[in-house]
Amino acid sequence: MISDEIITKNISEAIVSTTLLDEPSFSLPEKYHKESLWHRNWKKAFPENYREKSFCCKITGELHRADVFTPCSTAIEFQNSPISLAEMQSREAFYPNMIWILNGKKFKGFRILKNLPHPDDSKLLDYEFCNTDHLSMVRKAEIKNGVVKPKVLNFYHPEIKGVAITSNFYHFCWKQPHAVWFAAKAPILVDLGGHFLYRMLSREQLSGNFPYLEMISRKTFIEGYLCFE
Repeated sequence: MISDEIITKNISEAIVSTTLLDEPSFSLPEKYHKESLWHRNWKKAFPENYREKSFCCKITGELHRADVFTPCSTAIEFQNSPISLAEMQSREAFYPNMIWILNGKKFKGFRILKNLPHPDDSKLLDYEFCNTDHLSMVRKAEIKNGVVKPKVLNFYHPEIKGVAITSNFYHFCWKQPHAVWFAAKAPILVDLGGHFLYRMLSREQLSGNFPYLEMISRKTFIEGYLCFE
């Protein structure tokens, strides 16, 4: 069983050796033994030999346990509760390739708003999205020229009226955000229940980055990591 092993790993190197978990020096912290039903159900979506893979850093002795560790060496972490910045950064530093899946049902003030055009649509290169609940844009030239209140354009304005709206990119608001997740480097997928997940992305802008969501199939995401079976 994978859960009966601990893999000793140099952060900057490949896995080099394994040691049985029943050795006293490799007992895992208490936090690894408390899980929600949401957490357990996500792990069950993957083969048993992907789950609960434990690692020890050869340099620091720090212990980590991946909820899921795939044959392509991607760690998938399911996060049901708030996490500190230090803990988030520690996990991201340890795993060269990882993905966060967050329980979005527990987010306060989180709402998906309107569909977006593709944020990288070439027709929008000269415009920036407004960081408001209403889908609108401003001219990038006005931002560059230091205009204090640039003209706000909605998608009925002649300049951007012809831009196609997608079915998989969304505007969202999060009134009480967990700021730690905006500092994450690894991909983040938000689980709101149902058949879809929402990847948190950000468009770089002079006036302030614009966060948005990309909707993806939950089934397709899972199957993408079962191709080695």
